[in-house]
Amino acid sequence: MEEIGNLFETTRETAGISLKEVSEDLSIEEAILENIEDGRTGAFPDVFELKKFVFNYAKYLGLDAEKIIEQFNEYIFELTSKIPVKEIEKQVSANQKIEEESKEQKVVSPYTKTEKKKINWLYIFTFTIVVICFLFSIFWCIRQLTKKFASSTMISERSTYNERTK
Repeated sequence: MEEIGNLFETTRETAGISLKEVSEDLSIEEAILENIEDGRTGAFPDVFELKKFVFNYAKYLGLDAEKIIEQFNEYIFELTSKIPVKEIEKQVSANQKIEEESKEQKVVSPYTKTEKKKINWLYIFTFTIVVICFLFSIFWCIRQLTKKFASSTMISERSTYNERTK
């Protein structure tokens, strides 16, 4: 960005134009133009606004605005895409510390807690009792039927015996 700023400053001074004149013609504050010429990108909260100022300033000075914007984009790309190794190492070590602390101090939320399923013995006991009662009732019904069958067989045998003896 300093290269672009130096180019703007030398072109402006060669043309004999003051910052005040550029400021009035472009409706941009002098402080903004000074920051652009000095290469201070940190003074601008919005990169897109800075890009617009750079484009307008380059066009005003008669420079190839598209080429200047390409240089500006390369500068911004380099600025934002290169993360120092020390920063990466610092972030990795901070993440490791956070993981270690979270292992030590586990906070369990009822929304994130995964409980082991408890076997509800009351349901198992009730189910077992119901099955036993069902089996017992089947056994009892079969026994009653066999008793009736046996008693009716005995009655029919007696009646046949009585008829034979007569």
